[in-house]
Amino acid sequence: MTRPPFAPVSERDIRIVSAQLGRRARNVVGIAARCTCGAPTVVSTAPRLSDGTPFPTFYYLTHPVATAAMSFLEAAQVMIECGELLAADPEVAAAYERAHHEYLADRESIAVVPEIAGISAGGMPTRVKCLHALAAHSLAAGPGVNPIGDVALERSSWSPDVCQCPDYGVDVPDPADPTDDDTRSRA
Repeated sequence: MTRPPFAPVSERDIRIVSAQLGRRARNVVGIAARCTCGAPTVVSTAPRLSDGTPFPTFYYLTHPVATAAMSFLEAAQVMIECGELLAADPEVAAAYERAHHEYLADRESIAVVPEIAGISAGGMPTRVKCLHALAAHSLAAGPGVNPIGDVALERSSWSPDVCQCPDYGVDVPDPADPTDDDTRSRA
């Protein structure tokens, strides 16, 4: 679990996240959660992308097994169940509202982007829209901060306590990549 300020992101982290996403990772400002093996699980993305686009999803789930598990829960209608819980339980609703404000504070500690002011992620503070974003927030902030993210993680077949990472192939230097520090050091 990590919230801002973040330690510097390594080139190896970027290679792993790029492998997880299937494209070059961009605008990563921190690694907010890691697998037990050390691989990134949640990245924090700049609130304004380098092309100027506002980007409200500050905590982004990248681990392929975790994202598949959240997709399974969404397909199994767990978002509907969580929405019903949110509507029926005032304590859960209040905690979810607090989670929304903490999410905004974390993102705004990096940059304030007027176009996304008051917008967090995952449907907070009143709806359940994306379990991926809510689980990412729970992984970054820790248990007890985002009640719906916590439910998603509890219901998930994936656990942050067990490494299920594939071999991302990032420890083999890419001679075609001029940013690959391992290649430059051997040249």
